Amino acid sequence: MKIRKILAWGLAGLVTVLAVVTVFIAATFDANRWKGEITQLVQEKTQRSLKIEGDLALSFFPSISVRLGQATLSERQSEQVFASLEGARISLRLWPLLAKRVVVDSVELDGIKAKLVRSKDGRMNIDDLLGVDEKSEKDDAPMPRFELAGVRIINGEFGWRDEEAGQELTISALNLKTGRLANAASDRFDLSLQLSSKNPLLAAQFAAKGEYRYDLDQKNVALAKLDLHLTGDAAEMKGLDLALTATALQLGGAGEVSVDGLALTVQGKAAGDPFAAKLEAPRLELAADQASGAAAHAMFKLNGAQRQLEAKIALTGLEGKGRILRIGKLAIDFDARQGDMRLKGALTSPVTANLEKQILELPDLNGKLDESAIAAKLHISRFSPLALGFDVDIDQLNIDKYLPPKKAAPGKGGGQPAAESSIDSPLDFSALKGLSANGVLKVGQLQAANVKASQVRLEIKLANGRLDLAPTAQLYNGSLAGTLSLDANTNQVAAKLNLVDVSLNPLMQDALDMNALEGRGSLALDITTAGNTVTAMKKGLAGTASLNVRNGAIKGIDLARTFRETKALFSTRKDASQKARQTDKTDFSELTASFRIARGVARNDDLSMKSPFIRLTGAGDIDIGEGRINYLARATVVPTAGGQGGKDLEYLSGITIPVRLSGPFDNLSYNLEFASLTAEAAKAKAKEVTGKAGSAIKGLFKK
Repeated sequence: MKIRKILAWGLAGLVTVLAVVTVFIAATFDANRWKGEITQLVQEKTQRSLKIEGDLALSFFPSISVRLGQATLSERQSEQVFASLEGARISLRLWPLLAKRVVVDSVELDGIKAKLVRSKDGRMNIDDLLGVDEKSEKDDAPMPRFELAGVRIINGEFGWRDEEAGQELTISALNLKTGRLANAASDRFDLSLQLSSKNPLLAAQFAAKGEYRYDLDQKNVALAKLDLHLTGDAAEMKGLDLALTATALQLGGAGEVSVDGLALTVQGKAAGDPFAAKLEAPRLELAADQASGAAAHAMFKLNGAQRQLEAKIALTGLEGKGRILRIGKLAIDFDARQGDMRLKGALTSPVTANLEKQILELPDLNGKLDESAIAAKLHISRFSPLALGFDVDIDQLNIDKYLPPKKAAPGKGGGQPAAESSIDSPLDFSALKGLSANGVLKVGQLQAANVKASQVRLEIKLANGRLDLAPTAQLYNGSLAGTLSLDANTNQVAAKLNLVDVSLNPLMQDALDMNALEGRGSLALDITTAGNTVTAMKKGLAGTASLNVRNGAIKGIDLARTFRETKALFSTRKDASQKARQTDKTDFSELTASFRIARGVARNDDLSMKSPFIRLTGAGDIDIGEGRINYLARATVVPTAGGQGGKDLEYLSGITIPVRLSGPFDNLSYNLEFASLTAEAAKAKAKEVTGKAGSAIKGLFKK
């Protein structure tokens, strides 16, 4: 009894003493004095101006607390406001103080605002507050000890401006409520805020809640019953609605990741087209030395007026050891539509990833792309920038099927005039810079730009912004081999190509929509060009070319018939012009020509063509840049001409007739320049008179 009385009296005395001390501190507390001293201390330590405009109050029950009214803090060595608040309250628990422990009961901030800025030199306006300019502590320094019963922020606002990147982000209407915070703690949290930005465009609301458990010393963080929700607009996505839930999410200090019951759903509109996506991962574990996971599934749908896409992705057999991650099977199914174009396919492959070296391999990729069967091996040795190795084998591929249809030229087919050509749009090859690729593409049957080829093999090498291609193929009863290169640093293109023994007419019709030449022949090209548009590329062409054709025909003109029909004009030395006609042609047994190309103009001086009744030579220019021809051919009738009505041309035997080919590629004209044949005309006239006199003399003798 005596001991209990002593304890009771002692406790009563302690309470009395604390009450007296409390009353004394409260009675003698001078808010103005403390405000001045705090302001001076902040100025000395940070070179920032602190202005406490509201009241500063102290209370002791139910806990020791300090209340602060309106206040502002300036930028360093400036009067510009860096941060402000409407009010704050910090309270300390009493009983831990008796045990010489400082436990912050709660921190409440009302209307806090601050703006973080990173200048163009990389410095931030809070570097001084973080001690960046001071000597940093050792990495192994112990974590400072702290303990808070909770934090509450009401209607906060934080801004971020990156002057180097030209980006700004504002977080407003920030409300945060947490439970216990310490070096190691677990409790609940509730967060809501608004996001806004101009670059990139962002206007969204974000909310998150759940349970947390962490240990800063062990560098472990765990979340449970996680529920995140984002709504609003982001860049080109409007009406965005994103929800993420997880039963448990854990991050370890050594990079371990563990996820249970992860579900992500997203919907909204992209460029006006509705879309929806979903991801489910029931179980996933990634650690430094092993990995495992249940099957994961993802789905994406896009449903627009002109474009639709439905894709499904499935992962099974996930396992790992060390830093090597393996997926037993990656399966992708997709069905895409763009206007009248449709692309449907399915791809499967095992996957191997080296997380430490950031290497990804798809060693056995197989699938179907519409009618094309694909077998490939892919190796990614670097993701940023991409470094890719590949070996792709496709049985058949029609690239034209996946390109928009060509617009009709003005006046053709009775339709509306085609829209202005895009050939003067800038050519931008900058996407090649920094990328690296090395591999082989093989295609059994290929169609591209309406050109058909088989047994195609294309070696590809991309490095330092330069793309090098080495194609070989069988096409149009002949073969193709050569090299092409594109330098994205200078927009320069070079090509060395040899077409051997190809059928020229079907090749020219498919590639150029031109019906100008028949026969089997060989073509050698060695050209270079540079420019920022297709037109500039054409006008910058330089190099050489040569052509050798046998047993063919020049389409568009029948020289034999033309000479017969213009006999009267020849005698009167009047020129005769005609448009090229698809049904007309001039046969030849051999045609050869070489070209020197400079500034987009191909110059030829050595045309040689032989036919049963005529020999043709010529010289002139083919202006590739302007799409025009100005060429003068000289046709000489062979004295022993036969075939194609050669007997009717005996009066022209041995005479050389100029034939000028001119005009745009799609509207060529032929002009027989009889007016320039003064001597030849006289010779032909004398020959005709002599022939008539001879006939008369023969007639006299017959009589």
